[in-house]
Amino acid sequence: VEYLGTEYEQMSHANAPGYPASYYVATANGVEDRLSLEEEIAADVCVIGAGFTGLSAALNLAELGMSVVVLEAERVGYGASGRCGGLIGSGQRKDVLETEKMFDLARSQQLWKFSELAKDEIRTRVAKHDIQCDLQKGQLEGIHKKRYVGYAQEMADALTERYDYPFCRVLNAEESRELVATDTFHASLYDPEALTIHPLNYTLGLARAASEAGVRIFENSRVLSYSKTDPAVVTTATGSVKASFIVLACNGYLGNLEPRSAGKIMPINNFMIATESLGEERAREVINGRFGVHDTRFVVNYFRMSDDHRLLFGGGENYRPGFPKDIARFVRPYMLKLFPQLKDVAIDYAWGGTLSVTVNRLPHLGRLEPNVFFGQGYSGHGISTANFAGKVIAEAIAGVAGRFDVFANLPVRTFPGGTLLRYPAMVLGMMYYTLRDRI
Repeated sequence: VEYLGTEYEQMSHANAPGYPASYYVATANGVEDRLSLEEEIAADVCVIGAGFTGLSAALNLAELGMSVVVLEAERVGYGASGRCGGLIGSGQRKDVLETEKMFDLARSQQLWKFSELAKDEIRTRVAKHDIQCDLQKGQLEGIHKKRYVGYAQEMADALTERYDYPFCRVLNAEESRELVATDTFHASLYDPEALTIHPLNYTLGLARAASEAGVRIFENSRVLSYSKTDPAVVTTATGSVKASFIVLACNGYLGNLEPRSAGKIMPINNFMIATESLGEERAREVINGRFGVHDTRFVVNYFRMSDDHRLLFGGGENYRPGFPKDIARFVRPYMLKLFPQLKDVAIDYAWGGTLSVTVNRLPHLGRLEPNVFFGQGYSGHGISTANFAGKVIAEAIAGVAGRFDVFANLPVRTFPGGTLLRYPAMVLGMMYYTLRDRI
């Protein structure tokens, strides 16, 4: 992975070795150096991956009285959990109008309720463990096509009438521009109960809470294999864990560890930039508040202001291994298309990360063996969904599988051609939707 050769990059690597340079790393608090696994140990549960899913599962399991080991190939929050846009939207990745078509109303309402519980889980963890992660409220969805304008009112009405969620309000173009200074939104839907967060600091806070609850976390401990036995043996280059249960929490970084679930997800790369500080007055002129923003494009733009008045902007993605050599140059045009008034603004930080999507953008949870559970495929809605996935996986391991089974029974298809052909198929599909975004 190649990043901009800035003074920031050198500084961030010096302060937090092993993390790729980003604004989040530069403003991280609570980074701890953890040992790698270099012995043979035992636990009730071995969690593979120290991101949202894995740490949530580990913490919830520890609170249920189980002994837990977490094995992380790199550093805590190294993957998408420490690099993402930080927007926590209400609902699932598929909105309620779509889930009502996919399922019956009762199932759609159940999935909505789970998403509300997922937000509660995050708020509760932040308060209970005093996680300093800049938790803010509010999210605006900008409508980028005139023919989509009716969608905002339809969504607000549906949430009020069928989901007991009367909070969203529809804004016209002028009202939208008063909040977000772009001419590209024909209308918007504002949700005051959605959230934004500093994702790396939240992940580091979860890790601290898990450690305090007795979870043993090992970094730089890439899992090479695990046995399909009971108990299972999870093997790294320098150690092993014997465990009654395994949780695969690798998501876009699963690689070849588990072919049985790899074909259900497509790893894709997203990219972000952080501008220089705009100062409080100019920052408020661009976004009048600390809420998050995204638009209705298929390849979505997402952005918000940081607490030090920088625009954190995500735009563009690719579908192959590796990142653009100059991420700032890659993302900047997306920002300027929405905010041409920022053409004079310098980009201080640029980074990328890998997430995973499913064919129909539903989360993919399940079990591969009676003692092997997994959560993946959050499709860009991972902060809330992944945290809740970890919680319901913990419940299932403890013998209460009702909520886990709801997710496990969602229809998630294998990508056409499996892991071999999913990238060419995805590129063709994304070319089609990118063209639709422009028409």
